[in-house]
Formats: sequence, structure tokens, C-alpha cells
Amino acid sequence: MTASLIDGKAFAATVREHVASLVAGVKAEHRITPGLAVVLVGEDPASQVYVRNKGIQTVEAGMASFEHKLPTGTSEADLLAMIARLNADPKVHGILVQLPLPGHIDPDLVINSIAPAKDVDGFHVSNVGLVSTGQKAMVPCTPLGCLMLLRDHLGSLSGLNAVVVGRSNIVGKPMAQLLLKDSATVTIAHSRSRDLPEICRRADILVAAVGRPEMIHGDWIRLGATVIDVGINRIERDGKTRLVGDVDFASTAQVAGAITPVPGGVGPMTIACLLANTLTACCRAHGLPEPEGLTA
Repeated sequence: MTASLIDGKAFAATVREHVASLVAGVKAEHRITPGLAVVLVGEDPASQVYVRNKGIQTVEAGMASFEHKLPTGTSEADLLAMIARLNADPKVHGILVQLPLPGHIDPDLVINSIAPAKDVDGFHVSNVGLVSTGQKAMVPCTPLGCLMLLRDHLGSLSGLNAVVVGRSNIVGKPMAQLLLKDSATVTIAHSRSRDLPEICRRADILVAAVGRPEMIHGDWIRLGATVIDVGINRIERDGKTRLVGDVDFASTAQVAGAITPVPGGVGPMTIACLLANTLTACCRAHGLPEPEGLTA
């Protein structure tokens, strides 16, 4: 392997330590405890694990954790009523509704019922618009984590050619906007783009967020490029279930200058940035200086 590993797990630990230190300062100087409310509807096993991990890391960072676990049959009206109560609760600075939701609940309606200032997932249409116009917003956690990793590894992104493979509202589109804000030259590609391999070969920075296991191969990669693999896919191989990214790691690592592994790359940054966003939301709510190094 020639590429250096971008260790998201280690970097996320550093981010969480920084957040915890700043939270301790806010609590000591202003007697304010940042609070994160997470709402889980249903019994999805993966969501339960994710919510539990969020709660643990929230408490470890010195924040207040408010978990609301609702049965699968919870009505849309009851969920919206709960969100309205959390919007009005001064102890809650961040609200996250775990996706996916049961089929009878409209996720867009629910997401857009969260107060934009408390939308620490960055999915509210108001925050989407603010991000796209380069204004102060709550930024989606995964793209923010990718941006932090890129800034840490490359320093300035100004003038670099960046290709984002994937056009989802959660990762692809906001990732492109953040890269533009940092003065990269950005191309958004996807599974239906013509001559996708050639598009990828032009990239100094390649962000793979297309949701297809090992779709991008080493011969698609420019020599020395920085590759951020957002994908988390479960596949069966050699009789075992394995986690792989959207990038074929073995072949890409022979060409790239740096690459995030899966697991241990982008994934840990998502929760770290959720904590960062909660602290940012708390500071904005109380007119305090925004935390340095934790925003886009």
C-alpha cells in the first residue's frame, strides 16, 4: 500500500476531547449545560445501537442527553407534538430524530418541524438553503466531518479539483457546497454520469458517497489523490459479513496519496460532529462565541 491512512477514529477522538473541554468551560463560566435530545421511533436494531452510542458520547462530553424512545405505532401527530415540546424546552439545544422512520410518518414533515437553530443534523430546509448560499447554518454532520478530515490532511483546499460521487441531500449535495465554500473546484457526479472513471481521474480530492459497495476502483484514481470514502456497505465474502466502502480499498490504496478506511474513517466523525453541532447550537442560543475549529 502506498496511500497514507486518514484515521477518522483517532481524529474523532480529538474532536470529542476538544468539545468536552469547551463544554466544561461553558458550564463553569456560564452555568449552561448543552443538551441533545434524540428521538427514536420503532425497534430498528441498527438505529437502537446508533442512538445508544450517541447517548454515551453525549454524556462523556459533559452534555445533557435526553433520549425519547417511542413505539413503532406512534402517530405522526404525537411525534410532531413531542418535537414542538422539545423546540420550546430551553434545556434542549439540539434535536435529532433518528431515521428511518416508520412508513406512516412523513420524514420531511418531521425534519422541517424541528426548529432550525436546534436542527443539529442540518437537514431542515432552512439550513439546507443557508449552506447552499454560504451563510451561517447548522451543517450536516457527515459532510462536516469529511471537511474536517480534508482540512486536517491537506490544509488549504483552495484551487484543488474535487469530485463528489453521489448526489444525496444528506451527503453529496452539502459536501459539494462545503468544498465550494473552501474554494475548491467542484464536480458532482453519480452512478449515471457519463464516463465516470474519467471524471474521477481528474480529482485531487475524491469523495465517494454513492452507496454502492466497492464501486470505485484504483484505476479511476489520480496518482496521489486524497480519497474520502463515506460508504458503509455490508457484503458477504468468504462466508462472513464484512463492512466495505464505496471504494475498492486494496486497489485504490496503491494509487491514492491518502485514503479513509472503512470502518474507522468517516463513520466516527459523524457522532463527533453531532456533538460539535450541539455545542455550536448552545453557544448561538446564548449569544456566546462560537467554538473554534468545529464549524464550516
